[in-house]
Amino acid sequence: MVNRFDVYLINLDERPSKDPKNTRPAVVISPDELNRNVETVIIAPLASTNARYPTRVPVTFLNNERFVILDQLRTIDRSRLAKKIGSLDSKGQADALKTLTELFAE
Repeated sequence: MVNRFDVYLINLDERPSKDPKNTRPAVVISPDELNRNVETVIIAPLASTNARYPTRVPVTFLNNERFVILDQLRTIDRSRLAKKIGSLDSKGQADALKTLTELFAE
């Protein structure tokens, strides 16, 4: 089961395969109900970057500072989820939800 705020390596190859060559980490942003009922998930890239914008949420992941890049949301087929590598901590989850609310509800 794919859960909101899980971090996956995303297969960015032209055609998804069991042996991906090009992967990048991303955070699942879509709510759990969508994740249970549709074959796609909404993701945001997770990156180390020097560009600090209000839509880039700083989180600690694997003992390093990373950023959830909420200005680059995209929907992908679940088959592109190559490997789960962790989850955001509760502070990262709360900060991401706050920023998403500011982006879409205010």
